[in-house]
Amino acid sequence: MDELQIHVVESLPFSENTYVVFVEGRDDCLVIDPGMEPESILRLLEDLKKRPAAILNTHGHGDHIAGNEAMKEAFPEAPLMIGINEAHLLTDANANLTGLFGMPIISPPADRLLREGEVVEAAGIRLEVLEIPGHSPGHIVYVWRGAPGARFRRRCAFRARNRQERFPRLQWPITIEGHPLEAVRAAARYGRLPGPRIDNDHWRRTGSQSFVGDQVRG
Repeated sequence: MDELQIHVVESLPFSENTYVVFVEGRDDCLVIDPGMEPESILRLLEDLKKRPAAILNTHGHGDHIAGNEAMKEAFPEAPLMIGINEAHLLTDANANLTGLFGMPIISPPADRLLREGEVVEAAGIRLEVLEIPGHSPGHIVYVWRGAPGARFRRRCAFRARNRQERFPRLQWPITIEGHPLEAVRAAARYGRLPGPRIDNDHWRRTGSQSFVGDQVRG
């Protein structure tokens, strides 16, 4: 089985995590949620000698889309993808919350809008799209079946203690946008997926890990 490599770049000021994901032996990759320090992401891509085959957003909050423009400028051929119900956040600073902080950020529009059940195939990686609204109204996760149920997401209603934890604990506040019950239902659905999580949470150290089957290497 191919080994999936996952490198993490933390971006200030919100300690948001960007993931650079690739199959060992290939020169292309996925960039998930490019944050507010795109120069660090570009530097990592240069060091790894990787080029993005796709740029994926889990949701449209400003700290998770701030690097989209730099990624598209450096790699215009890489399609930008986001859930269909988050598309307007890319181009509306008030909707993506950055306008409320006095630091408006917008992104290029998406090249592809994703819906529940669709599949993203790029860089030799196949990801299924799952909708889990709560943290934001149109939040999605990307499920990789290479390791049973591995999935990429930003925190919805739960936060794992570390990247290898299978059963996360409840965290307050449950949701930033939307009805709390909706967030709890989404988190419960997400929690039923088997296998390890790769949570696109905040306040994690920059680093890397890999998947082989259902084993996580830190």
